[in-house]
Amino acid sequence: MSSDALEALTAAGIAATQSDSFSPTAIDVPAESWVAAHEVLRDAVGYTFFDFLSAADELTDGFRVVSHLADFWGGAHVEHLLVRTLIPRDKAVLPTLSELYAGANWHERETFEMFGISFEGHPNLIPLLLPDGFEGNPLRKEFVLASRVARPWPGAKEPGESDHAPAHGAPSRRRTLPPGVPDPETWGPRPPGSPDPDPLAPAQAAATPARPRRAGADRRTRKQAEAPPPQAPPADAPSAEAPPAEPEG
Repeated sequence: MSSDALEALTAAGIAATQSDSFSPTAIDVPAESWVAAHEVLRDAVGYTFFDFLSAADELTDGFRVVSHLADFWGGAHVEHLLVRTLIPRDKAVLPTLSELYAGANWHERETFEMFGISFEGHPNLIPLLLPDGFEGNPLRKEFVLASRVARPWPGAKEPGESDHAPAHGAPSRRRTLPPGVPDPETWGPRPPGSPDPDPLAPAQAAATPARPRRAGADRRTRKQAEAPPPQAPPADAPSAEAPPAEPEG
């Protein structure tokens, strides 16, 4: 069925490419053919079920918008298909699919508020999940993760490590910050109109206080330093070797 989808799109004059690297099969189409491609897949191929629509921030490549369609045929058999397109960051706009698939309505609203992608022709493109007055698009890579600034980054340590690990244990990794989180020393409210953090900037190491030594470790070190050095046995001391075995009769 995925080959039928590619053939139908090609026959309709849409420059589509197919990827089978992962399941389900994905078909990439140009942004200007976004609606036309879905119309062909629905009417000519049979992908009549719309499951979801979302996006991914690909940084300098732009935003990759993805829809998941399904075709129920042959009883319990279901054919799945991903339809993808790439749009630039400075012009994050696509035509709406809500006239083809009614279920796309709320998915496009969520994608609009989370990524800032507009869907032209949408009947009610308003925020769906975020509270009133929320500023920014939280799933963009440049969005400041304020909660990560206030709490330790969970990837700072290996599993099983803690702040109470023995002094002789292996040291934990340096606490780092994910992309989009400024250094704690300089983070704070930004003046209106100031640029957002660079989403491509490497993570900075967070300043963390040195771990205090445990009292038990200090006592062990002191006892080892005060213990007398081992002495060699005297030259005339009896050998500790086992006596020779008696010969058998």
